[in-house]
Amino acid sequence: MTKIRFGNRMIDLPGNRLVRIPIGAVLVVLGAFGGWLPILGYWMVPLGLLILSADVPLIRRLNRRLTVTFRSWWTGRKSKEERKAARSVKPADGAG
Repeated sequence: MTKIRFGNRMIDLPGNRLVRIPIGAVLVVLGAFGGWLPILGYWMVPLGLLILSADVPLIRRLNRRLTVTFRSWWTGRKSKEERKAARSVKPADGAG
């Protein structure tokens, strides 16, 4: 059975590739209508891409690249307190 990891959770997908690809494609297409139809939402697009990434190498590479970029941004950002403290520090005077 194929599994995808979403955060710390493992999600089981249908075992048949001919079922996974249409499910992912339908989620992406219907998610594009999220602005017009209230039942559908934009949340369906990333979910569909995540499901498609199990079978489509191009989408898998895109998913990996976005994950690495997001994680590096997330770990590199500073907390609100650290940013405030950095702004309040005055540069040292060069006359020593």
